[in-house]
Amino acid sequence: MEPALRFSIIRQAAWAPGLALPEDWQAWACQARQIDGAGEPALTAMAPMMRRRAGLLDRMACEVGYAVLGDATGIPIIFCSRHGAADRSLALLKTLAAGQLLSPTAFGMSVHNGTCGLFSIARQDTANAIALAGGPLSGVSAVIEACGLLQTGVDQVLVIVADGKLPDAYQTYADEPDQAFAWAWLIGPPTADDHFSLQSHHHQPVNSTPYCPAALAPHLFYLSGERDLVQTDGQQSWMWQRHV
Repeated sequence: MEPALRFSIIRQAAWAPGLALPEDWQAWACQARQIDGAGEPALTAMAPMMRRRAGLLDRMACEVGYAVLGDATGIPIIFCSRHGAADRSLALLKTLAAGQLLSPTAFGMSVHNGTCGLFSIARQDTANAIALAGGPLSGVSAVIEACGLLQTGVDQVLVIVADGKLPDAYQTYADEPDQAFAWAWLIGPPTADDHFSLQSHHHQPVNSTPYCPAALAPHLFYLSGERDLVQTDGQQSWMWQRHV
């Protein structure tokens, strides 16, 4: 058994269509249901000229980022998304197939680091920003990367995990509930009386959340108050634990 990565969650926020307020998320965590709302966050903290570039994925990720960081700068950011801006990328492919020129702005916002780049530029923040795609367990990948930064002596790291719905053309490849969501944790070193851990495990039973994408399950675990959550991608299992 490998050593556990330990960390504390200093602040958190989440947004999904139909779940905008903390009490909405707490109710969802208790009801065990699929997210089925509509709409997008207002993202009023971002200047209108920057906000007009943002798609739903960008808006959700930036909304929770602003909610957690406020005006604070200089804090490294880990942005992780399984699919990224799949809708923008598909639209660009269709444009190419039609023999038309690509929009530089659309291309710039389709690359995987476009979201955290927009967030950093809008806030005039030069802190380190890393964009990851971690497959179904993108939440695991993001926290592993953040804990690595904590080990270098960084005091706090902002973790943002977000995904939008897959375009219709990709629905045949969907292997889990297809929901739009974003959550953010500001994490720091563990405290003696209240912290979390993440540890690699093998051949462990898996907690079933069939209504919830795997990348959203860590935030559900946080909200639920449960003591542990085991996730797997079919090859490796990871155990989240709460220590109080």
